[in-house]
Amino acid sequence: MGTELSIPQVVQEERHFMTSVFGWMSLGLALTGLVAAYAASVPAVAQAIVSNRLVFFGLVILELALVFFLAGVVQSTMSAAMASLMFLFYAAINGLTLSVIFLVYTQSSIATAFFVTAGTFGLMSAYGYFTKTDLTTIGNICFMALLGLILASVVNIWLHNPTLTWVTTYAGVLIFVGLTAYDTQKIKQMFHGDEDSELEEKEAISGALALYLDFINLFLNILRIMGDRRRE
Repeated sequence: MGTELSIPQVVQEERHFMTSVFGWMSLGLALTGLVAAYAASVPAVAQAIVSNRLVFFGLVILELALVFFLAGVVQSTMSAAMASLMFLFYAAINGLTLSVIFLVYTQSSIATAFFVTAGTFGLMSAYGYFTKTDLTTIGNICFMALLGLILASVVNIWLHNPTLTWVTTYAGVLIFVGLTAYDTQKIKQMFHGDEDSELEEKEAISGALALYLDFINLFLNILRIMGDRRRE
């Protein structure tokens, strides 16, 4: 029979778990940024991604497949090591698709948007971690709003409506601000203190993926608002 952890031990283990989550998320973001910057600096790679629709949409489809696969990693029989490799592979592939922002926006505005995103993300994640308020309702509202946002964005591919573009952009900021707080609280509640190390590592990867997606989407929406486009 296992030994029950004391309250101080549970708190310490919980902090270790959350540190692992944010560590994996940060590693994923760093890898994405490095791959994006490198791809943008190599004309042949950047041109292949921007000009060849087959390459670009192939990368997008691969990303979606990896996200759906990793979303169920906790319940799957996949090992924690394989889940970690898949998460890093996804972050690298995402870096390739995001390399186009270096061709559209100035580096200074990308840096500014990143720091604004990091500050906003940090505040909302801290709120989600420390608040005693149940954020489930907010999370559900944000998720439903996200579905509407996706639908509106798909429709606007054909409409090319500037007003709808700005509405979805500002709505995206609000949605991912809310999801950041909600996901942090949900990830914190994932830890029970009685998981084996393999399951805990898989939960950390799952949590890192959720926060990684929140950060990336928040960053892209803030960049659309604040970003200065390159002059031809």
